[in-house]
Amino acid sequence: MKNFNGKVLFLDRSDINTDEIIPAKYLTEISKEALKPYLLEDIVLQGFNQAKDIKGKSVVVTRDNFGCGSSREHAPWAFEVNGINLVIASGFARIFRQNMFNCGMMAVEIDKALLDRIFNLFADKDTAVETDMDKMTFKFIADDLIEIVPFTISEYDFSLVKAGGWVDYADKNY
Repeated sequence: MKNFNGKVLFLDRSDINTDEIIPAKYLTEISKEALKPYLLEDIVLQGFNQAKDIKGKSVVVTRDNFGCGSSREHAPWAFEVNGINLVIASGFARIFRQNMFNCGMMAVEIDKALLDRIFNLFADKDTAVETDMDKMTFKFIADDLIEIVPFTISEYDFSLVKAGGWVDYADKNY
């Protein structure tokens, strides 16, 4: 199972599409690793600096309809090779969300009001997340500020996460 803990990259915008996650001109790369430097290269977001903001981050917290646009596995792969295995949002494009779980990663939806609270409390701070898979909670931590956030994922998606993705799940179950 992958690691779902770490420093948070806040992307305060809805409708971030797969072309912004990994531009289409890089889809001809022949390895996942080759996608690494291009993650979020084309995103337009005030104050965001691709060169400095991604490094050292393991979790993305963003808004609604994340991963919309073209259906491509390259978007989760670009996160994965950058060490980002968890994206938390108020909503995801269906195919992007399932591609994340198929790669053994998590795309977790939380209530919009709760997400607003997380942004208000933590977005301007050096924030980390600790994921407790047994209790199905995220613990947001910044200095002495702590917020426990419950989440749910389906039993099937949890099985994919535990197995490390669809291929390993299929190897064990079929």
